[in-house]
Amino acid sequence: MELLSREEFRKQMEEAIKGVHSQASPFSVAWAEGKLERSHFARWAENHYHYVGPFADYLAYIYANIPDQYTDAKDFTLQNMYEEELADVRHTDLLIRFAEACGTTEANVTNPDHMLATTRGLQSWCYAVAIREHFVVATAALVVGLESQVPAIYRKQLPPLKEKYGFTEEEVEFFDLHIVSDEIHGERGYQIVLEHANTPELQERCLKFIRQGAEMRWSYMQGLYDAYVKQDLEAKVQA
Repeated sequence: MELLSREEFRKQMEEAIKGVHSQASPFSVAWAEGKLERSHFARWAENHYHYVGPFADYLAYIYANIPDQYTDAKDFTLQNMYEEELADVRHTDLLIRFAEACGTTEANVTNPDHMLATTRGLQSWCYAVAIREHFVVATAALVVGLESQVPAIYRKQLPPLKEKYGFTEEEVEFFDLHIVSDEIHGERGYQIVLEHANTPELQERCLKFIRQGAEMRWSYMQGLYDAYVKQDLEAKVQA
């Protein structure tokens, strides 16, 4: 086992996500193609809150595991937490605003009993990785494997929200914000991993957990499709 060059390591990180990128999941495709109803978005929001809502908590565990000398990694992780919770507007407040426009309530969104098992699995995986893994592996898993996917997903989902489904700019601000912020976070995450995964073993583990993260997000999206969308779309075809 040899240490990969930065160029090869970056290529392999990107390859680890391909094939299981959630922009190609059935739920994402149905969304982008304008096949969903507001009730489907409401169920998505009621689950998505419990994945992204604790994101600053996941990052806090990573932050606690970063040795003091890695100031670049500590600063990035702290900035990411700040942007989730304090900068301008809390991201989960924007998600709740979208959810309410879809016909559900803040109480329903924040109620953990509305999580599917696959959503609970993704949330639990995020906590476990953040708490247990080396900080660079956890950054690879959560920032590269999960967060870096968001801009590509939302770029396909945001236009139909306004053009097909009739949401206002204010109602879909959650998506617009994350296209910008998560592109920055994702790239910064790549740079942290490239810089600090400095042994073959760490590189290998980072690649493993990036792949796992992409698989976990796909599983979460597949759970949403199977529980809330599949039967409705099949009924439309039969009709």
